[in-house]
Amino acid sequence: MTAPPHKTLTEQAATPPAGEGEGEVKAIEGRSLGRIAWDRLKRDKFAMAGAVIVVSLIVLALLSRPLQMMLGLDPNRLNQDLVDPSLSTPLGSFGGISWDHPLGVEPKFGRDIATRILEGSWVSMLVAFSATLFAVILGTVLGIIAGFYGGWADTVISRAMDVFLAFPLLLFAISISAALQGGAFGLEGLPLHVGVLIFVIGFFSWPYIGRVVRGQTLSLREREFVEAARSLGARGPFILFRELLPNLIAPILVYSTLLIPTNILFEAYLSFLGVGIQEPQASWGGMLNHAVDYYKVDPMFMIMPGMAIFITVLSFNLLGDGLRDALDPKSRR
Repeated sequence: MTAPPHKTLTEQAATPPAGEGEGEVKAIEGRSLGRIAWDRLKRDKFAMAGAVIVVSLIVLALLSRPLQMMLGLDPNRLNQDLVDPSLSTPLGSFGGISWDHPLGVEPKFGRDIATRILEGSWVSMLVAFSATLFAVILGTVLGIIAGFYGGWADTVISRAMDVFLAFPLLLFAISISAALQGGAFGLEGLPLHVGVLIFVIGFFSWPYIGRVVRGQTLSLREREFVEAARSLGARGPFILFRELLPNLIAPILVYSTLLIPTNILFEAYLSFLGVGIQEPQASWGGMLNHAVDYYKVDPMFMIMPGMAIFITVLSFNLLGDGLRDALDPKSRR
């Protein structure tokens, strides 16, 4: 008999062990960066709980008007029969909570608190998301230009950031909102108030994300992929928005998630001070403003809109913290 040919070490390593078929060899599955971040985020129970609440709040805000029409709800409907006129307090215990009014009614007018919170949700979400989008776009464009080009562009944009960060935003927002009451720019009522809030909040929030983007761009512009793009003849705009911007998505997304609750609180501040959303439009800050006069006789009127703001802001913060950990390349979780 002829002896079997001698196999080299390479051929022996490539030969599967006896008894194992080709179908039993398992390939190593690679994971993308998005898959890795999603796996990390799923393991964070607090972040996932925040994400579920955030999605639910956004859906409720989007469907608030259709739900009111389907259920026959009116946030401005007066229910004087549910209020004691002599004391200006709701009839019954715990602010008039009942099956028909699960969160109670207002002390003076008897308007349903649950309906008004639902009505105020879309205003808060609209202002917060629109102002955040405005600030993110402006801050990203100016930050990436300052960090990439440097020189006089970096100097001018950085000094503008310092000026905006030192500006008394709350006082300016109060003054401009009060000055524009009464139909400026052809707008009246709710469109005017919402437009002013979006502009003021977004325009003075861009330096925060601008600084983040500028710092990240300074570290990325010296990387090998940028040098490779330059060597292939790519110009500045192409490098900015095709090479650098995709690598900035993670910090922009994290900061945007953390900026939204800040803008929700700022809108509530202005409405509480009476220069934000005006009556009869419901808003969470406006409801707290009206509850100040009744917190002793009807504390539920203050607790309910306060809890709506608290839960919303907490959920966005939990989601933002979870995204920051999930998208951090140094995270070992």
